[in-house]
Amino acid sequence: MKEYNPNAIEKKWQKIWKEEKTFKSEIDRNKKKFYPLVEFPYPSGQGLHVGHPRPYTAIDVVARKRRLEGENVIYTMGWDAFGLPAENYAIENKIHPAIITEKNIDHFRGQMESIGFSFDWDREINTTDPEYYKWTQWIFLQMYKKGLAYKSETSVNWCPSCLVGLANEEVVDGKCERCGADVEHKLKNQWMLKITAYADRLIDDLADVDFEDRIKTSQINWIGRSHGADVNFKIKGKDEKLTVYTTRPDTIFGVSYMVVSPEHPILKKYKDEIKNYDVIVDYQHQASLKSDFERSELNKDKTGVMIEGLSAINPLNEKEIPIWVSDYVLMGYGTGAIMAVPAHDERDFEFAKKFDMPIIPVYDSEEELPVTDIEKGRSINSDFLNGLSASEAKKKAIAYIEEKGLGKAKTNFKLRDWVFSRQRYWGEPIPMVYCEDCGWVPVDEKDLPVKLPEIESYTPTATGESPLAKIDEFVNTTCPHCGKPAKRETDTMPQWAGSSWYYLRYADPHNDKALASKEALDYFTPVDWYNGGMEHTTLHLLYSRFWHKVLYDIGVVPTKEPYMKRTSHGMI
Repeated sequence: MKEYNPNAIEKKWQKIWKEEKTFKSEIDRNKKKFYPLVEFPYPSGQGLHVGHPRPYTAIDVVARKRRLEGENVIYTMGWDAFGLPAENYAIENKIHPAIITEKNIDHFRGQMESIGFSFDWDREINTTDPEYYKWTQWIFLQMYKKGLAYKSETSVNWCPSCLVGLANEEVVDGKCERCGADVEHKLKNQWMLKITAYADRLIDDLADVDFEDRIKTSQINWIGRSHGADVNFKIKGKDEKLTVYTTRPDTIFGVSYMVVSPEHPILKKYKDEIKNYDVIVDYQHQASLKSDFERSELNKDKTGVMIEGLSAINPLNEKEIPIWVSDYVLMGYGTGAIMAVPAHDERDFEFAKKFDMPIIPVYDSEEELPVTDIEKGRSINSDFLNGLSASEAKKKAIAYIEEKGLGKAKTNFKLRDWVFSRQRYWGEPIPMVYCEDCGWVPVDEKDLPVKLPEIESYTPTATGESPLAKIDEFVNTTCPHCGKPAKRETDTMPQWAGSSWYYLRYADPHNDKALASKEALDYFTPVDWYNGGMEHTTLHLLYSRFWHKVLYDIGVVPTKEPYMKRTSHGMI
C-alpha cells in the first residue's frame, strides 16, 4: 500500500491550480459576483506571521464555499510595500528598498502558495509599481482640482537626531521611539487632505453598511461630531474676545476659569502685559516636547500656569474669571481655548482641585462632584435656565447666546485634516511643481507617473527635507502651466495612500488607461465582505472610505461606500 504523503498531495493540487488558473475571475454577467477582501500585507523580511494566514484562511473558506454555490468570486492578493521599514533597512544595510521589497514579496508569495490560498494571482498588485502608483498620484491630482488637497504650515513632531517628522504614535513620553531623543515641535509646510469636508457623510453613510457595531463606534468616535455653540468671552479691558466651542452652553453659569493652549496667539499678542510671561514661555517649551496624543489622552497629571495680567468676562453673568495656560488644551481642536466647568467635567475638576479654583454646580444631583451625567438633573444656579432639563436648557442657552450676539450655534468635529506629506524617500512622489510665477501647479496627467528616482543615500537631510531634495535632475523641471523653470515637490505620500484604493485596482489591475474600467468597477464593486485587523478599523478604514467618496463624487466608482460588510479580528 502506498504511503499517504499529505505534502505531495498538496503540491500536486497546488501545481494544477496554478497551471489551470483554477481561481481566475473574469466578468460574467450570467453569474452573481462575490467580492471578499482581506487586508494586503506589508512584505517584511521576516515573512508571514500567524496574523496573516488566520484571517486569510477564514475568508478563503467563505470564497471556496461561494464558488461551489455557483457565484463568481474575485479573491486576490497584493502588497502594501511603501513605508518606513524598508527604508530604514535600506539605510542600515545600504541596499535599495526596491531590491529588499522584491525579495520579500517573492518569499511571501511562495509561502501563501504553499498554504494553498485560492487567490487569483493574475490580479496581484504592488503599491510600489509605477503602473500602480501612477493612479495613486492621479487620485491626488483629482483631490487637488476639487480643492481637497492644499499646502499649509502646521506643527509636526520632529526628531533632531533622526532628522525626521514623526507621527504621534511614534512619540513615547516626549521622546523618539527609534532613538530616544527629545522630540521637538516644528512648523513645516505640509500637504493636507481635506477629509473634514466629508466628516458628516463618513458618519451618516455608516447607516447603509453592515459593519460590526464596535467598528461603527470606532469610526464615529474618531470623527467626533458634536453639536453646541461658539461663545465669545471678552478679555477685560480689551476689544479682544476669546472664542470657545462648547457642547454644553447651558453650563456657562458654572464657568470658574478659562484655559488656552500653550500655542494660542493671545499669549504672544499680549506678552508685554503678561506679568509672568517668562514662566509661560518655559511652560510652552515643556509642552512642545509632548505629542498631541500624550497631551490629550495620557495627560493624567494636570499642569498649568495662570496668566497674570489678563482675565476674561463670563458673557452670561458678567463675572470676571482667570485665564490659565495648560497643555491639555490643543490648538488644533476647536478654537484652542476652553471654558472650564469643574463641577461637570472630570478634567476641569482635577485641574480646579489641584489649583484651588471655585467649583460651581449648575445641575442638581445627589452624586459626588464632578457630575458628568447632567441629563438626569435640572438646572440650578443658572438664572433664566433654572429648573430646565439639560436638553431644554441647552436649546434656550443657544437661543439666548445668538439673540444677544454672544456667539452662534455650531457643529464641530474632532477629526482634523489629514497631514499627507512625508519627508522620506520610499513613497509615492507627490505630483506637484512649484513655479515662482504660478505657485503650486499639478503635473499634467499625461506625464504620470512621476517616478521615484534611484538614489544612493536615503538618509533624511539636516534641513528636514526629503532625500529627493538632493537630486537636482529630479527637482529641477519646467512649469506645466507657463513653461518657465520650476521645482518638483520632494515630499512623498504616506503608506496610507496606496492602501486607500487598492481594492479598486484588483477589479482591473492591468489597465493603463484608467485606475480600472467602468465595466469592471460596475460589475465587481463594491466589496461584499472586508475582513481585517481591529487595529485598522479606524484610520485605514476612514481614509479609504474618504478616497472612495471623492471618487464617487467625480463619477469614477458606482457606489457611495467601498465595503458593504466589515468584520475585524483582534490582535494575535
